[in-house]
Amino acid sequence: MPRRNQGTRLRWCKRRHVWDIHYRRPDGRRGQRSTATADREEAEKALAEFISGQQRRSGPRDPSQVLITDLLADYAEEQGPHTAAPERIAFAIVPLGEFWEGRAVGDITRETCRAYSAWRQRSAGTVRKELGTLRAAVNHAHREGRLTRSVPVHLPEKPDSRIRWLTREEALTLRRAAMKEPKVRGYLPLFLQIGLTTGRRKEAILSLRWAQVDLEGKRIDFDPVGRRRTNKRRGVVPIPPKLLPYLKLASQGKAPTEYVIQRYGKPLDDIKKGFAAAIGRAGLDDEGLIAEKGKVTPHTLRHTCATWLMQAGVDKFEAAGFLAMTMETLERNYAHHHPDYLGRAASAL
Repeated sequence: MPRRNQGTRLRWCKRRHVWDIHYRRPDGRRGQRSTATADREEAEKALAEFISGQQRRSGPRDPSQVLITDLLADYAEEQGPHTAAPERIAFAIVPLGEFWEGRAVGDITRETCRAYSAWRQRSAGTVRKELGTLRAAVNHAHREGRLTRSVPVHLPEKPDSRIRWLTREEALTLRRAAMKEPKVRGYLPLFLQIGLTTGRRKEAILSLRWAQVDLEGKRIDFDPVGRRRTNKRRGVVPIPPKLLPYLKLASQGKAPTEYVIQRYGKPLDDIKKGFAAAIGRAGLDDEGLIAEKGKVTPHTLRHTCATWLMQAGVDKFEAAGFLAMTMETLERNYAHHHPDYLGRAASAL
C-alpha cells in the first residue's frame, strides 16, 4: 500500500545542518527548498510563507490534494484576528490537527467525523463546536478559491439544552463563599453581582471599563467603542439598585484603575479558577447536585438573571431588551418560568 502523502513539511538536513522544505509539485514529483536556517522557529515561519504562496499560485485544488492541517492553519491566521474570541479557534484547532494529521480534505466523511467524535471522548457539545470550526475552515477555503468544491462536515446531534440557574439561597451562599477567600474577595463578589443583576456574559464583564459606567446617569454601556459587533450582543443597561452600591464602592478605590474587574490594578484574563474555588466552598460542586441540576459556571449567572426576571413576572419584551437577548432565545429557554406562562390556555380549559 503506498504511503500517505504527508504534504508540505520541514525536514532536517544532516549534511548542511539546516531545515529544508519538502513538498509535492503540481505534476506529483517531489520538491525541496532550503530555509537556510537551523533555527526551528525561523524555519516554521519560512514554511508558513512558502505554503501560503504555494496555495495562492496553484489556484483551486481538489479536496484530495489539500491537507486539513494546512487548511486549519490558514483559517486561524486569516480569520482569527477578525473574530471576537480568536482563542476559541485555537482551542478547537489543536485536537483537530492532532486527529486529522496527514489527511486531506477529501478524507472528511460521515464515518471519519464519527471516528473523530469517538476519538475525542468529549461531550457532544464540545465535538460540535470543534467540528464546526473544521466546517468553517473548509467553507473559508472554498470561498477564497483554494478548493474546487466544498466538503460537508458532519456534526453530531445537538444535545438538549440544560439550563442551570441559581436559587436566591444558592446565590447568597456563593457570594458569602467569595467573601471568605482573601485572594478573590477583591473582585469576585463584584463580578457575581454584575452577572446576577445584568445577565451579561463573562467576557463582557471582564472587559468592562470605568469609562463605560455612568454612575450619575445610572447606565452601563457594555459595548465599548471599536468593539466588533457579533451575534452575542451586549447593549446598554440601566444599573439595577442592588448593583449601584457595589459599583460606587469599587470606584472609590485607593488607586485609579481602568477596568472594573481587576486585581492589583490589572484586568483579569479569566476568572474560572477563583470562581471554581468559590463554587467548591459554597458546596455547589457536589456530584449529586451536578447530576440533578447541572454544573455551575460563570454563564450560570446569565441564566439566573433571565430566570429571576421571568419568575418576577417582567414583561418578556422588556426582559429580552434588558438582557440583550432575542425574544426567540428568551421564549425557548426561560419563558416557562413566567407566572403567566400559557395561563390563558389553561384558564380556557
